[in-house]
Amino acid sequence: MLKFEGQGQVHTCQGVNRRDFLQVGSLGAAGLSLASHAAAKEAGAVSPDNDRRSAIMIFNLGAPSHLDTWDQKPDAPAEIRGPFKSIATKAPEIQLSEIFPKHAEIADKITFVRSCYHTAAAVHDVGWQMMQTGRLFSGGIQTPHVGAAVSYLSGRRSDLPPFVVLPQTMGRGGGNLPNGQAAGFLGKAHDPFVLNANPAEANFKVPDLLPPSDLGTVRVDRRRRLRDLVDETVQSFEASENAKQLDANFDTAYRLMTSTQAREAFDLSREPDHVRDRYGRNRFGQCLLLARRLIEAGVRFVTVNTFLTVFDEITWDIHGSKPFTSIEGMKNIVAPMYDQAYSALITDLAERGMLNDTLVCNFCEFGRTPRINPAGGRDHWPQCYTTYFAGGGVQGGQVIGRSDPIGGVPAERPVDPGDLVATIYHSLGYKVDSHLPGPAKRPFGLVDFGKAPITEMF
Repeated sequence: MLKFEGQGQVHTCQGVNRRDFLQVGSLGAAGLSLASHAAAKEAGAVSPDNDRRSAIMIFNLGAPSHLDTWDQKPDAPAEIRGPFKSIATKAPEIQLSEIFPKHAEIADKITFVRSCYHTAAAVHDVGWQMMQTGRLFSGGIQTPHVGAAVSYLSGRRSDLPPFVVLPQTMGRGGGNLPNGQAAGFLGKAHDPFVLNANPAEANFKVPDLLPPSDLGTVRVDRRRRLRDLVDETVQSFEASENAKQLDANFDTAYRLMTSTQAREAFDLSREPDHVRDRYGRNRFGQCLLLARRLIEAGVRFVTVNTFLTVFDEITWDIHGSKPFTSIEGMKNIVAPMYDQAYSALITDLAERGMLNDTLVCNFCEFGRTPRINPAGGRDHWPQCYTTYFAGGGVQGGQVIGRSDPIGGVPAERPVDPGDLVATIYHSLGYKVDSHLPGPAKRPFGLVDFGKAPITEMF
């Protein structure tokens, strides 16, 4: 919840103090640094026409089995190919698992990358870091999420923050490591706005867009006028970096809380029932619908977590034994929900003329073992997995790369997390050899040297 009355105080060199008008809960300080945006444009990091593009990252937390979904091996032995048949799709060269019939209907809009891999530990948190930032964290340095870098380089378009995470940031992954969904060394000013609510619940509202019950509109306006008065009389304070950050924080929060545009963007009740039904009346489906609304309202980057943790809920983490999911559980519970919502999003964006300017990427932390385990599931396997892209200039109906006959390793066009993140930057109009202001004010590349976007999909 946003609070405009804080206990902290900020002091000027003359000893004058001003109340900290803002405490931020899940919002963080999702502000815009105009200076950073101007510097990025001057340095050539931002393409002049990139303002049209936005992105939705669907993160399939738990890691789907590529062998049972997007990269089946119908000619392999049963313990490798799994229980599902392959079906034809709208793209003549692509076959998918029978448990995703709605994906098959829009496969002409999707490009699958079947040769993804990484060489780090087969731990959920590790994959989360790498796939959302392009790097494995080391030496205490946390690399920013792609959305945070976009916030830094391009800032906001509207009253809404530039970077949003739905429905909340990732929970436990077993490794107790940072999950990669923050701004890292770019600072909290570029952390995402986090919903921290379930948009499928009845009477859903966004807590951070509602004034606290003990703080009416009149009192908010009075505090803003008081703040302006202090601003006028304490010029030296306003010249300090602390004051600039405080101003950015206050303006961001006030703008969100009082913005009709922001309230309307988050208000799913404005959608017809048939549209909400089309996405599915569940948390993931309504998050994808909300993502579309936010992009439409000017948000630059939305990350949607399919699940929140690999514990305590049915997910893609199909080890086969409890408390994890079985392959049948994936078929009966996960796949129908996911298939419906994703196909609804892509179709909706296309019908609204938004798809070409909205990149939708589906990522995961790793794949699954080629051979089914004794419990009837599949275990962690970073050596090979599949991701896929639609919109944002991507020419659909393609397959990039190829895995070996058992889906164990890339056999053609290997692609690692740095290349995948570079592909997002490329779609959004950024030069991937650009730099961010890294730790100790050292330049820090958007991606590591040698990492490159998958340009053949565009």
